[in-house]
Amino acid sequence: MMAIQLKDLFDGFRDPATLSALAEKIQQRAEGLSQPLRIMEVCGGHTHSIMRYALPQLLPKQIEFIHGPGCPVCIMPKERIDQAIALAFAPNHILVTLGDMLRVPGSKGSLAQARAQGAAVHAVYSPLETLKIAQQNPDKQVIFFAIGFETTTPMTAALLAQVIALRLTNVFFHINHVLVPPAVSALLAEQPCHIDALIAPSHVSVISGAKIYQSLLETYNIPIVVSGFEPVDLLQSILQLLDQYLSNQPALEVQYSRAVNWQGNLKAQALIEQFFQPRAHFRWRGLGDIPRSGLQLKPDWQAFDAEIAFADLLSHTPIDDHKRCICGDILRGRAKPHECKVFARGCDPQHPLGSCMVSSEGACHAYYRYAKQTPEVRV
Repeated sequence: MMAIQLKDLFDGFRDPATLSALAEKIQQRAEGLSQPLRIMEVCGGHTHSIMRYALPQLLPKQIEFIHGPGCPVCIMPKERIDQAIALAFAPNHILVTLGDMLRVPGSKGSLAQARAQGAAVHAVYSPLETLKIAQQNPDKQVIFFAIGFETTTPMTAALLAQVIALRLTNVFFHINHVLVPPAVSALLAEQPCHIDALIAPSHVSVISGAKIYQSLLETYNIPIVVSGFEPVDLLQSILQLLDQYLSNQPALEVQYSRAVNWQGNLKAQALIEQFFQPRAHFRWRGLGDIPRSGLQLKPDWQAFDAEIAFADLLSHTPIDDHKRCICGDILRGRAKPHECKVFARGCDPQHPLGSCMVSSEGACHAYYRYAKQTPEVRV
């Protein structure tokens, strides 16, 4: 029997004939639009699929993409990275974080640069690797710099559960977990709003269920489709959004039904609920303060909170991005990456100035990687 290869699982979702058929259907439907349909793809993973597979070139001009704030690395404000660096430089401290955060610049450099200067920074693939580091260094204070949306929060909760079970007393948590619905709600509430429909991130809904977008539908009455990340997923989602919009019947639909249901992963949600509660505010890089858009440890677990245990080391002064950076306007749909004066002219993936170029999932990074050589292409 022939073994199944990884490519066998996604080949059908990248099939050129299927893509052409879906694009033709979208073209036919779009003729009924009296003005462009502005679709926000909330997640940076969707942005990269759109650019990687050149979907804008397949679609009619009436379909316009707006690139949302759904990248946990992109939205990390400089002062939070400065806090991580301060913790890493403190005597007898070890800072542990996922590798994505190493190159993200704060106001005084990145964690990678801090490590080169002698700071104790460990990059891990899984938060649970923190346990081994703590057990091997009982005389050190080990701080896990936790990032991510609803998708990765359960892993941090599982780490804390293990720390408690093993009775480790040298592990602390710097919590930077954020929530998708409050951030999208803040963008939809702005006037003028440049968003007509949403492609919602499916990996978030694998954990939290499609239900987390219901309040957005009820409040803003716009089409929403929870979409997968392959090009066929995205074109099918756009077709669903278009049908909802043209029939004036906004709804919340799940295109990615092979992994997402309405309720999500109830066990993971219970683990999150055990340890976390919303913060009053969290400052998003490029977007500013957004109420109840971030998480913090509940009072019962504050003994593990690095922001409390090491408060004397941490500054909370907000630090903005470079003045010439227009990431805030890009995330609001008011501008495209190549309209920024510093795009590829001082701001690039090796030397990022703004949040959208910082992460490999950022909109500017995607444009730089896939469309830099063809800026005239409509995107």
